Amino acid sequence: MSVDPGRYATPVRRSGDEAEQQPVIVRCARRALAPDPLRVLLLHGLCSNAGVWDPFLPLADPRCELWTADLPWRGTGVHGWTGLPVETWADQAVAAVPGGPDVVIAHSFGTSAALTWLDRWGTGGADTRGPGAVVLVSPLYRATAEEFDWNSLAYYVNNFDRILIEGMHMGPSRRLPEERRHTIAMKIRDLVSPYGWFQFFGTYLRMPQMRTERMTMPFLLVSGGEDMVAAPSDAEGLAKSLPDASVHVLPCHGHFPMVTAAEEFADLTNTFLRTRLPGPPSGSPHLTMEHNR
Repeated sequence: MSVDPGRYATPVRRSGDEAEQQPVIVRCARRALAPDPLRVLLLHGLCSNAGVWDPFLPLADPRCELWTADLPWRGTGVHGWTGLPVETWADQAVAAVPGGPDVVIAHSFGTSAALTWLDRWGTGGADTRGPGAVVLVSPLYRATAEEFDWNSLAYYVNNFDRILIEGMHMGPSRRLPEERRHTIAMKIRDLVSPYGWFQFFGTYLRMPQMRTERMTMPFLLVSGGEDMVAAPSDAEGLAKSLPDASVHVLPCHGHFPMVTAAEEFADLTNTFLRTRLPGPPSGSPHLTMEHNR
């Protein structure tokens, strides 16, 4: 299946059904509440949407100007999104943030999109557009091809419905009876189709190919100790492959620690950004991508 990338404009602000059908929709969710803002782009995971970041928005450091992306794998997916590599869509989200993001924060499948984007476009050479710092929540990563086997594939096929149901516990559907959530999850699974699942798992399979040694910006990796989708060992393995990374595993939390442990996640992220991307001294120029590189 091929898709013409020229069809896809990336609106920053649009309304109505036309905008909702755009593969990538980027909005400013919160202006900075303090001087010297950091532009922060938030990327969600498969079958999710930008609303997954709502608990974090009011807790983010006042210096953060928060931009959320609704990506083409939101909900049941925008038709045709699997025809292009995920880094293409991540690149469109990055390009829609005026001036480019100083920080990228991504969750689950969004972390795979962020890493593949960084590997292809975000690092290396004088023309790099890489952010100054990256936060990955529940990252999916394995360092070697040997770490994938047939059991890995079977696990993610057979548990895809459970993964979808866990995601529904994080949104408005959590108020529905369990049986109703299960029925909806099955419908979402069928609409996502094997093509959407294969794009998810195929991107996961590409992780050993990532040239993580080139990603020299600081990383914060946050994982849930009871995550059934992205095990803490994925975050720990990724940290070992990166030049500058720290890992925080939150016990008793699953795949959505930015929701179930919102305050703790915000504290970790805010401390990380204040430490690794401190504001410029009084009277110095506004913080830009050039200052971060």
